[in-house]
This record gives sequence, structure tokens and C-alpha cells, in this order.
Amino acid sequence: MRVSQMLFVLTMLMFPTTAFAADDASEDPKQRDRYELMKLFVETFSQIESNYVRDVDQRVLIEAAINGMLGELDQYSSFIPPRSKTRFNQMMEQEFGGIGITVNTRGGRVTVISPLPDTPAYRAGIRAGDTIVEVEGVATKGMRLSDAISKLQGPVGRPVTLKVLHAGEDEPQEKTLVRELIKSSTVRGERYRDDATWDYMLQSEPRIGYVRMTNFSRYTYREVKAAVDELVEADMEGLVLDLRFNPGGLLQAAIQIADLFLSEGDIVSVKGRNVKERLWAAHELGTYPDFPIAVLVNTYSASASEVLSACLQDNKRALIVGERTWGKGSVQNIIQMEDGDSALKLTTASYHRPSGVNIHRFRGMKVEDTWGVKPDKGFDLPYTAGEWREWDDDRSRRDVLAPAGAAPVESTFEDRQLVAAVCWLKEQIQGSTGDVPADAAADATEEDVDESPEPAGVDTTSSPQPAPAPTAVNR
Repeated sequence: MRVSQMLFVLTMLMFPTTAFAADDASEDPKQRDRYELMKLFVETFSQIESNYVRDVDQRVLIEAAINGMLGELDQYSSFIPPRSKTRFNQMMEQEFGGIGITVNTRGGRVTVISPLPDTPAYRAGIRAGDTIVEVEGVATKGMRLSDAISKLQGPVGRPVTLKVLHAGEDEPQEKTLVRELIKSSTVRGERYRDDATWDYMLQSEPRIGYVRMTNFSRYTYREVKAAVDELVEADMEGLVLDLRFNPGGLLQAAIQIADLFLSEGDIVSVKGRNVKERLWAAHELGTYPDFPIAVLVNTYSASASEVLSACLQDNKRALIVGERTWGKGSVQNIIQMEDGDSALKLTTASYHRPSGVNIHRFRGMKVEDTWGVKPDKGFDLPYTAGEWREWDDDRSRRDVLAPAGAAPVESTFEDRQLVAAVCWLKEQIQGSTGDVPADAAADATEEDVDESPEPAGVDTTSSPQPAPAPTAVNR
């Protein structure tokens, strides 16, 4: 495309209601400045394309320009190119066409971390520790994990042939599996039962439940409700909600889950430059009984996790235990681009917790400033990096779906945060009160702020320093 043609197209995008005329632009200084800036961009693009020392792909230049613009905004706005769009959609929807295994690479080999319950892989006898030697006749040794996942996933109903080396055996077996729609659960319990379902009851005396959310997706609300329904049916007396390492996700899911535990009170409010200010309040219908709740959070609990924990804290419905959270109080809307082939994840709004205290950690903020969600007084129990690695190793072993009849893997990590939460729950149960300590609730509601997000948007975040290395799920 010539410079004049590109400039015309960009001009029409900026001034869609009228055909461009230089005189029209000159009447409005702002439009004239915009036109001159677009002209500068087009001329720069043309010079690079014509005179740079080697050929540069036009697409690469445009995407670099887009990323440069977004880089001037905030760390959460980003461009999702066509090559990443499918993976992004799968992450948010938590469903994909595949065989149902969590995989990673070990020693250059694609290794099964765990099968997912009731999936083609589980039914075919693929288990933790197995090695995927080949996919459709292509050896996987040395293959990048993303490439292996791309080969394993595919259209629902289409078969895929693997060679699988079971742990402890010498010869791989060939298996042909038909891909299904896999729904990756975001809600987990304390341990797997023999029937490959999660056991959400942490202990039987008193009866304390445990529900862990890995992120907030389209199905998280349903999964949480199903888990808590099961616990209530089993006469649960207290509940631990574990939001540690939960980076967020769909804000609407956090709002729906908060409403399960509150009969009244504000949940969250949102506002933005082009977003109508809105407040979400709890409803009495469908609220669970008033059992005591303890919420576990850590440094990597962000975004929708902070909405849920702040809401329960401000409404004195739950005790917050663990570490100060990440500090992300903004929402990104997903704007479809190129007829849906790519997307723009753009920060369009911010949110208030019910008390009005700020959650977002703006650039330049210090530790002593107000941001994030702090544990209640006396329940700030930080772990070292080494302790978090031990926690992750321990949790990873217990999250493996073992063959039926295998002995359950016992925990080897002393989880002080969980112990503190359980001790507090026992005190509340024995004392027949679910109230959070008054001084702790007061600490969380003393200051005010002026900011708030949008539930139709996707609220995702990534941490500058990664949490314990996540495994990749076959998508």
C-alpha cells in the first residue's frame, strides 16, 4: 500500500462521518494535530519499508507499533494477535478440544503431570508420569511444549494417535483417542476421592470444607456452587476459600460468588471514562447459611480474587488470612479486532471495594500506601520463596489423579496459613459466632479512595515475577 493510500485509510478511520478535506481538518486544531501525527506514523512506516537494510514484514511493524502504544498506557492493556487468539479464548473459557491431560517437559520429553477426570486420556489409562513419545507419528523429544500441545489439541470428534510410555515400562504403547470438549475445572478440593472426584471436606471434626479456586472463568461460579452445595448437604460447619496464586479472570464470576455468601451489602462498584458507573449489591435469595468463612490470599492473589476477598472482608463475612494481595483494581475489556481474528485487551474501568478503600497499586506507590487486600489483624503470615516452592511441590503431588485404589498422597508441607484459618474456624464454630474481629474489620475500612471496573470485561493479570512455575494444560 502506498503512503498516500495508507494515509487516506487512516484519515477515514479518524473522520468517519465526512470525506476528508484538508480545509475541514484545518478548522479543528485537535483533528489537524491528529492528522499530522497519523501522517508522521505513515511516513515512518513507509521509510522503514522502503529503505531499511533488510525486508521487514508489514504485519510485524504494525503489531510492534500497536504494542508500543499500549506500552504507554499500563501493564495490563495488550494486543492479542491472531496466533495467540485461540489460546487466549481457551484460557478464558476453560474449554477446548483435546484428550484431557496436563503436561510439561522434563528432560526434553513431554511428560504427563496428571490426566483430567472423565476424559479420553483418563479412560485410556494414561496416568501421571507417563511420557508422550509420539503424536501422529512425530517424535516429541526436544519438541517445544507449545508445539506438543498444539498437536494434542484439535477439533472435537477427530482422533489423534499417540505413543505413550507408561512409567516403569520399557516399550511405548500406541493409543488412538477421540478428542472431546474438555472443560478444565477451576475449582479444586483438598484431595481426590477413589472415584476421581474432588473431596471438599478438609476435616470431619468439626466439619470444615475447603474450596480452592485457580482462577475465575466462565464456569467458576457453577463449580463453586456445586462444591459448596455438596458441603452444605454434608453438614459443613465452616469453610476455607483458598485464593492463593489466583490471578483473577472474569469479574462477573467473582461478583456471582460473593453473592452466594452475602444476603445484603455492596459487592463492588465500577466506573470509567466511557463506562457508566455501576454498583453491584448482594441479594438475599440463594444465600448460603451463615457459617464462618476464612479466605486464604497471598502476593499473587490479584484482580477478581481481590474483589471477592475485599467484599467478604468489608462486609465482615470472612476472615482474611495469609499475605497482602497483588494490588490490581482495573478491568480490561476485550475488544474484537480484524473480524474477531485478533483482540485488544484495553483497560477501560477501575473498581471500588465496598468500603471505598483503594485496591489498585498505581505506579510509584510504596509499601506503606493503601493498595491490595491486607490480611486481618494477627493473620498476616508471609511465606518465604523457599516455602512457596515447597507448598507448590506438595500441592502438585496431591493434585495428581492417581489410578483407582492407589494410596492417597499425604501432605508433607506445614501450611501455617491454612492451619491458622482452621484454628480460627474452630473457635468460631465452638463459640457459635461467625463474626470477624471488630478491630480487623475496622482496619480495612478506615481510608477512602477514588477509583473503580466493568463486569462484561475480562479481568486478567500476569505477575512480573512468576508464581511457582505452572504446568501447561492440553488445550
